[in-house]
Amino acid sequence: MNWKRWLAIPALLIVLFGIGGLVASNVQTAVLEVSDNPPLHHRIVFQVNADDQVPMKHAVSNSINLVRHYRELGEAARVEIVAYGDGISMFRADASPVRDILEYMRVNFPEIAFSVCGNTKTIIEQREGHIMPLIEGTRVVPFGIVRLVELQEAGWSYIRP
Repeated sequence: MNWKRWLAIPALLIVLFGIGGLVASNVQTAVLEVSDNPPLHHRIVFQVNADDQVPMKHAVSNSINLVRHYRELGEAARVEIVAYGDGISMFRADASPVRDILEYMRVNFPEIAFSVCGNTKTIIEQREGHIMPLIEGTRVVPFGIVRLVELQEAGWSYIRP
């Protein structure tokens, strides 16, 4: 009879933990369903830190594709492309290899924002001896890397093309 009690205790624990896990998963699911009520808002940030047309073009095309996709679904989306270091050339009005498409994006995709690192901009301006012109609509943030961290901590999806 004593051995039956020893078997009953683990069986009881398994049942209790199983029920507790089921209740916990249902509570978590309920919380997610309430917080994810439409309209769903997608937030994506792209990092560009190289003076290379390939990642720049990937950031551009992927941003447009994301916005188009979520528009078709009737879901809101916000995208921000953050450039710092050598990637700041992406938003230079005088040298951007993707200037034409960025101007098109600014007009047709207001969901996509452009940001450049103010620290990098200042360093380049000091080195070149003049103000660096930026593509219209580009905003300057104090530090590109800090902007990436802030957006990720706020729940934005991070993409590095």
